Parts: sequence; C-alpha cells; structure tokens
Amino acid sequence: MTAIDGSSGPLSAGPLATLKVIEFASVGPAPYAGMLFADLGADVVRIDRHDAGRMDPGHRVLGRGRRSIALNLKNPAALDVVRRLVTQSDALIEGFRPGVMERLDLGPRECRALNPRLVFGRVTGWGQQGPLAQAPGHDINYIALTGVLDAIGTRTSGPVVPLNVLGDFAGGGMLLALGVLAAVIEARGSGRGQVVDAAMVDGASSLASLIWGMRSGGWWSGGRGENLLDGGAHFYGVFTCADGKWITLASIEPPFYAALLQALELDPQLAATQMDGRQWPELREQVAAAVRRRTRDEWCALLEGSDVCFAPVLDFDEARQHPHNRAREAFMEQEGLVHPAAAPRFSATPARAAAPASMPGAEGVQVLQKLGFAESQIAELAASGAVRLPN
Repeated sequence: MTAIDGSSGPLSAGPLATLKVIEFASVGPAPYAGMLFADLGADVVRIDRHDAGRMDPGHRVLGRGRRSIALNLKNPAALDVVRRLVTQSDALIEGFRPGVMERLDLGPRECRALNPRLVFGRVTGWGQQGPLAQAPGHDINYIALTGVLDAIGTRTSGPVVPLNVLGDFAGGGMLLALGVLAAVIEARGSGRGQVVDAAMVDGASSLASLIWGMRSGGWWSGGRGENLLDGGAHFYGVFTCADGKWITLASIEPPFYAALLQALELDPQLAATQMDGRQWPELREQVAAAVRRRTRDEWCALLEGSDVCFAPVLDFDEARQHPHNRAREAFMEQEGLVHPAAAPRFSATPARAAAPASMPGAEGVQVLQKLGFAESQIAELAASGAVRLPN
C-alpha cells in the first residue's frame, strides 16, 4: 500500500510500535480494540482459553495481528504467566462482566501492584457501576437505553435494528482504544497507570452529541424520521431507483441543494424554502418520484463525484469492487477471508493489517520464550495443563 504522502513501503513498524498490550479473549468490543492496536503496530498478546476451539471467520478477522497463548486460568501456574506478562506490558484490556478479573486475582489492584504504570482497560455494556452493571445484554440493549435506537427508523417503521456498530464497536471498542491510549500517554509522564471504564451506554451517548445539541437548540424537535439527519428532510436520505436499487442524497448546503434541484429537474425556486420542515413530506414525494425515473447505475453515471453529495447504496460485494475503494486498497483478502484494511492511514508510519488469526494458542511457545521461560519450564507448563501448546 502506498503511504498517504505518496511514498511507498513502510518507514517503521507502525505508530504504536512501542506499545505492549495484553488482551483477554472475549467477543465484540475488546477484540476490536485489540485489532486496532495490532493494526497500528502494537505488540498485542491475546490470552485465549486453554479449551478454545478454532475461531469463526468474523473473530478471525477481529483477531488479526496478535500473538495468542492459550492458558487455563484455573491453574496457578497459568496465572503466574499472566503476572509476568503484566510486569512487561503498558496496558491490559478485558471485556468481562464487572468482578470477573477480581475473582481471578487479576483485577486492577493486583495487576498495578505488579506494574504501577499499567493501564487497565475495561469495556462493558452498562459500565463498572450502576444498577444494571451486572445485568447481561448486547449492543441493541445498550443503545436502546441511550435514546439513540429510538431515533433510528422512519415515521412509520418504529425503531429499526441497526448493525452492532454503534454500541459494540464505536461506542465500546473504539472508545476503549482511545481511553487506553490517553491513559498510556499520561502514565508515561506520571509513572501511574489507571483504570479505563469504557461503557457502551456512555460511548453511544457520546457519539450522539450533535443530536443532543440539536435537540437542546430546537433543531431536532420532531419525531422519528421527521428531522434533518434522520430521513425527514427531502434532501437527505435514501431513495429507490427504477431498478429497485437505492441511492443516497445529502444535499444540505444551499449550493448542493441547488445542484440537486437541477439534476432532478425540479423547480429551482424550491431553494427559497429548503429548510421549511412543513413542506418536507410533500417535497420528499417529488424527489422520490424523480429518482424513480432512472436506475441506480444511471444515477451513478450522472451524479457520482458531483456537487449533489451522492453515493449509491452498495452491498458488501459491490463495496469491495467500487473503483474508489479499489484505488484506496480499502479491502484485502488473506487466507480466504475478505476484510477491511487498517485505518486510519499515516504518512510516515503506515498501519498494516496482519494475516487473520489462526488457532487460539498458536504462538504460545513464542510468547513464553519472549517472557524468558526456558524450554524445560515451557514443557512443565504444558504438562501441568497450565498452557495448551500447538501440536
């Protein structure tokens, strides 16, 4: 991949090459944070269960770039391995319910006693404290509690189930990664680590900051599907084409709205009342009728790259093949799996998405050797059942 300054080839191992992270295997947000760290060059060791089977394709992609060791955390010798890792790491991330790590004697107090600079990153749905802290849940439950889910949908649909991006990955995993990096920077100055409590309810609410501001200012007073950015506006939304496929229009600013009216052959005088919400339902019907006159490909030929602010709605296979995504090498295929390339991009220290993860514990010997265990000690750990080594 060519760097964003036009040069080719890596200049370093990545912007986070000096960061060492321990990741306790889980599902969803913590693996995503671990993937981000690994993509950016961090040395991430994932602690898998000793009895874990082969990962499904989704979690193989999320698990890319790590070194995995499979430990039986009920075995005291395995806990000693973790403690040695703790002494040599900058951060630890986990995605269990509150109290699980403490019951293993691997909570923040125990780990920071071994390494005062350690940052202890925790991601959960409800957070470490509060009435629901111990309740089970998934992405949709967490965003439901924030008001965000209620705002997604049309006037007639009711709330629509989105992909688990807002809670699990943006509100959870990405906020965990940001929080851990912030705490590591602080610890490198102060010498003191701290606990990062990344709750998906907090993260999803933070992602909706603009909407909360618009509500407070009277710019978001309608119900679902009646506002500027939720499909209520006739110039911002998803529309059906003649072939049953879809396009998106986002002509908010006056010059872009004027370009939309021209492209759809609508009355240019409509520009004077663009923001009159009382007319949006009727105008949306006019826009929809105009869009239905052409196929999606015809609209692409006419509008792609124009001032209308346009893009076709692509499925995953189409997205991978789109010329823009191909030019940016936005997707990659490794070991039979297609997945997004590393992001964001850096001019001097390129991020690199390593191959998808293999079997849990595949790098166990390598991890133990790097920690300073002799071959005889590694054999003893395997014989005791503390660690499962690859065949």
